[in-house]
Amino acid sequence: MKMFLALVALSILSAVLAAPLDDSRNAEILRYSSENIGIDGYRFEFETSDGTSRREEAELRNAGTDSEAIVVRGSYSYTGPDGTVYVINYVADENGFQPEGAHIPK
Repeated sequence: MKMFLALVALSILSAVLAAPLDDSRNAEILRYSSENIGIDGYRFEFETSDGTSRREEAELRNAGTDSEAIVVRGSYSYTGPDGTVYVINYVADENGFQPEGAHIPK
């Protein structure tokens, strides 16, 4: 019985030690750039040590008209709890937010 309990305890300990750690609270910025183009738009991108990254740019279309709109294009990626890297590409314009990704239903 003692051997069985020791085996169970060892199995639980092994499972806990093998689980991936969520280190997102301690993530460090590895790369960052930002460009404020003025009222016509902006660009930025960053990457962190936990594998998260984001890139986005915006431009003003039809400035000074009734159909003036800012159009935002970008993407972001992160590693999920299951170890899969998720990538989302998106556009946000007069038609709303339009994300695309392999894991997003169409």
